[in-house]
Amino acid sequence: MIMWRRTLLAFSLLGAAAGAHAIDYRSIEAPAAILYDAPSQKGKKLYLIKAQTPVEVVVRLDGWFKVRDAEGSLAWIESRQVGERRTLIVTGPSAEIRESDKPDARVLAQLEKWVVVDFVEAASPGWAKVRHRDGAIGYIRANQVWGL
Repeated sequence: MIMWRRTLLAFSLLGAAAGAHAIDYRSIEAPAAILYDAPSQKGKKLYLIKAQTPVEVVVRLDGWFKVRDAEGSLAWIESRQVGERRTLIVTGPSAEIRESDKPDARVLAQLEKWVVVDFVEAASPGWAKVRHRDGAIGYIRANQVWGL
């Protein structure tokens, strides 16, 4: 009986830990936002990040988020500057939005590095459905973007 309870407790703790470590991608809402080295406006200003840029929220602290950007940099930003909207950013030299989630599908748009697209939904493994600001909706390879 005791062994059964320990096993049940272990599985429940594993489930809680898995949920606690879910990756939380969001995007910048403000036209531009300042990133700091500490969770305070008195902290050192590190750099500006433009609207729609995706970030990964790694820590939440009293109105501040510690975020990671596509290049792996960590910094603090006021949480009000970050929205729920989910975007992806091209990290390779280029990327293609395709008509379907197949490598030989027709190319709808050719994107350059650092172009941002809206994340629509997950697709088949290795692909994401996206929307470009010009209206093109299609599929992009997951290894060509960051924010998934």
